Order: sequence, then structure tokens, then C-alpha cells
Amino acid sequence: MLKKQDVLRVSLLICGLFIVIGVLWTEWLSNTANMLLNLALTYFDWFYLLAASAFVGFCLYFMFSKYGKIRLGKDSERPEFSTRSWIAMLFSGGMGVGILFWSVAEPVMHYTNPPYGEASSAESAALSMKYIFFHWGLHPWAIFALLGLGLGYFQYRKDLPATISSIFYPLLGDKIYSPIGKIIDVLAVFITAIGVASTLGLSALQITGGLNYMYGIPNTFVSQIGIIVAATLLFLISALSGLHKGIKILSNVNMVLAGVLMLVLFFIGPSKQILQVFIGSTGSYLGDLVNLSFRLDSFNPSGNEWISDWTVFYWAWWMTWGPFVGSFFARISRGRTIKEYMTGVLIVPSLITFIWFSIIGVAAISQVHTLGNSGLSQAINEDVTIALFSFLDFYQMGTILSIISFTLILVFFITSADSATYVLCMLSNGGQLNPTNLLKASWGVIIAGSAIVFLLTGGLEAVRTISIVVAAPFTILLLLIGYSVLKSLKREFTLEEKRFHHSRYNIANKHNITSKQEDHSKVSKEG
Repeated sequence: MLKKQDVLRVSLLICGLFIVIGVLWTEWLSNTANMLLNLALTYFDWFYLLAASAFVGFCLYFMFSKYGKIRLGKDSERPEFSTRSWIAMLFSGGMGVGILFWSVAEPVMHYTNPPYGEASSAESAALSMKYIFFHWGLHPWAIFALLGLGLGYFQYRKDLPATISSIFYPLLGDKIYSPIGKIIDVLAVFITAIGVASTLGLSALQITGGLNYMYGIPNTFVSQIGIIVAATLLFLISALSGLHKGIKILSNVNMVLAGVLMLVLFFIGPSKQILQVFIGSTGSYLGDLVNLSFRLDSFNPSGNEWISDWTVFYWAWWMTWGPFVGSFFARISRGRTIKEYMTGVLIVPSLITFIWFSIIGVAAISQVHTLGNSGLSQAINEDVTIALFSFLDFYQMGTILSIISFTLILVFFITSADSATYVLCMLSNGGQLNPTNLLKASWGVIIAGSAIVFLLTGGLEAVRTISIVVAAPFTILLLLIGYSVLKSLKREFTLEEKRFHHSRYNIANKHNITSKQEDHSKVSKEG
């Protein structure tokens, strides 16, 4: 039988094997991942769409149902972090550097290559923003929220270990401590490591691409490894300083820098159009949410390929982030009610994301559509990693904005890796909330090594391929997690109602007995 230490050893062994295979058998790993990717996209694209929509359904139900008043912790507990710091950590830990990597490239790519309709038109511009909101809105946050809810509920309210297997207690009972429970934990740890490493690989690509574009520094594999090593040292310093110092401070810095960048771009960009698109695209997104969630072009191969390349990829990518982000959300949300938690995790970050993409995405499309900046489209087609810097370079204060962006990417890099290191330590070590510095350093090295594997096996394309393949089994686990949480909440609420009615019955019965005694005493006196 696997013990707590065995989960850690097996997790480290599997992640280490992934690095070794990626370094020694790079071509084999790439070919195998591509084969499995084609299989998943050919036969199971519908499953990803259904699963992601089910996660949104679970979260909305938990938010607005009678279970919303249940607290992630004991009834007397209150939140550990202020609402401002909590939201900052939610946003920084949730989206990380991905929101910077795709903020310019994706809107322009959808504009020039839409899923349907005429390309490079006003219609494709509107469609681009609607799909941006779809890919970065409720669905990804629902994946994070559902897993975080399960962890927070069973950990803080039911006093179970802070592991993914604990969420399955209503389904498995004490078998969560058996090999099947440990296998779930090992799978969650591996997926977490892969998900975080893929994003760190994107960070390195964007930083080196930007340095090459702005300052002519060679964008080579050696320079990319140098960025990963330097950033790893920085996030390990942050990780060793603890949750309340490192992540909290850096998350607040993130929000300030992102806010400054958005404000500047809002005022120097097409401000009126940005506001119009934000309102219009939000309405269009909400109005077409069901259609977007289930759309497949069964009789149009090119349209279906677009959905697989973008929507299915995103759902799979977010799922690789699920254990990491969900665990982090649970850790910082103790003491909040389910309704408050869901509002903070599902609604608020989605709105912030919509504002972000409305400002940067609309400004980027405007440069191509209205201002004739063909260089931006060319830059995106040639090297998507320099899209953000090519976009900023169009403005007079582009150098200053690029420096802010560099800093923001680096801080996002550090906060994502920092929180991921903490989560990996927790999940792999039986839910231990105060991991040792040695364990943090070990997982930091594993994450960095896995990120290098992504660069070796093909960069951005490797991120897309391996993320979808690795996420496939975890998608099934996420559906079971939603059912398990619902089953436990129903049971708790039923027991509470029984206790409430039993208490009322006892009070009423006691009142009736007292009344009868008083009446009997009164009759006796009168007699």
C-alpha cells in the first residue's frame, strides 16, 4: 500500500522521467504526443466541450443554491486575507503570464482568421472579441473554482487532508487512503507540474522574444534556458519567504502594474471604442454563451479544426492548471461562504479579464484594422512571442510600456511558479500546509526542468500538444469531483435540516409539556 512518502517519491520519479525522456528522446516524445493529440481531437472534442460546460453549471448551481451559505471552514471562521489581497492573489495565480502572452496575438489572429465569416472585417473583429471573452471567461474560472471548492470544503470543513483524493471521500470513503486514492494524488501532482511548466516555457519564450525585438539580444535556446534559470532562482527566493510575504506582496505588485498598463493604454488608445466593445462584447458573450459552449462544425472540417485549435486547446490547458490553481484558491479562501467564494473566483476575475482584453485587444485590432499597422500582423505570423512588444512599439512611449510589460511578465512568472511550488509540496506530501524549504527547492527544480523539456520538444506547439494529452484523464476526475461535492453538500444540508426540525420539535414538545403542567397545576388549585 502506498504511504504519504510514497506519493512524494512516485510523483518526483514520474516528473523526473518526463524530463529525462524529453531530453534524451525528444523526437519520440514529440511524435507520441502528436499521435495522442490527433486521437483526442478527432474523437473526443465533443467531450471537452460538454465537460467544460458541466463545470460552469456546477459552479452556478453552488453559487445560487441553498448551499451558498455554507462556509469553507467551521461556521465561526472568517477569511484570512482581506478582500483586495484575496482578489489580487486569485487573479495572479489564476491566469498568470498567459494573459500577457495572448493579449495581443489572439485578438488579431481571430480577426484575420475567424472561425467563420469574412476575415479582416468589422464582423470578424466583433467575433474575435466575443471568442476572447469565451476562452478567458466563465469556463476556465469554473474549472479552477470547482476544484478549489472541493479542496476547501473537505479540508477545512470536514477536516480531511489537503489532497485531491480527499474530495472523493463521498464516493470512495476510507479508500481515499488506499492505492486508488494515492494514484489520484500522483496524477494530480504530475498534471500540476506539466501545466505550470508549460506556462513557464511560454514566459521564457515571450521574454527572450521581447528582448530580441527590443534590444537585439539573440533569441536562442541557451538564452531561453538562462531566463528559466534566473526566474527559478527568483521564485525560489519568494517561495522560501512564505505565503504571507512572497505571494501576497507580489500579487499586489502584479495588480498595480497591470492597472498602470491598462490605464495608460486606455487613454492613448481608442478609448470610446474600448468602452463600446467591453459593453457590447459582454452582452454578446452572455447572449451566445450556450451556443458558444456547444458549437461544433460537424460538416465543416476547417471550422471544426479552428474549434479544436483554440477552444479545445484552452479547455485542456486550463484543466492542466486545475489542481494547482484550485489548491491555491482553496488555501487562500478559508473562512468564506460558498456564495462569496464563487462570486470572487468566477465573476470578479472574469470581469477583470474582460476589461484587460477590451483595452489591449481592441487597441491591437484597431492598429491593424484602422491604423494600418501591417507590421503587427506580420510579427504575429512570424513569431507570436513578440506580438505584445510589436504592439507597444507602435506608440511613442512604447519603450516605457515594454519595460512595464517585461516586469509584469517576470512577476507573473514568479507568482505562478511560487504558488505552484507551494501547491506541489502540499499535494505530494499528504496535504502538509507547511512544507520544508528542501521540498520547495526540489519542486522548483522539477518545474524548471519540465519547462526546458517544452522548449526542446517544440516550444508553443509542444505546450499545446502535451497539455491536451495530459489533461484528458483529469477531465473525467473533474466531473466526478463536481458530483462528489454535490453529494456531500446535500448530505450535510439534510442533516442540518433534520437537526433543525428535531430541535424545533423538542422545543415545541417541551413547551406543550410545560403548558399542560401549568394547566394541571391551575386546575388543582381551583379544585
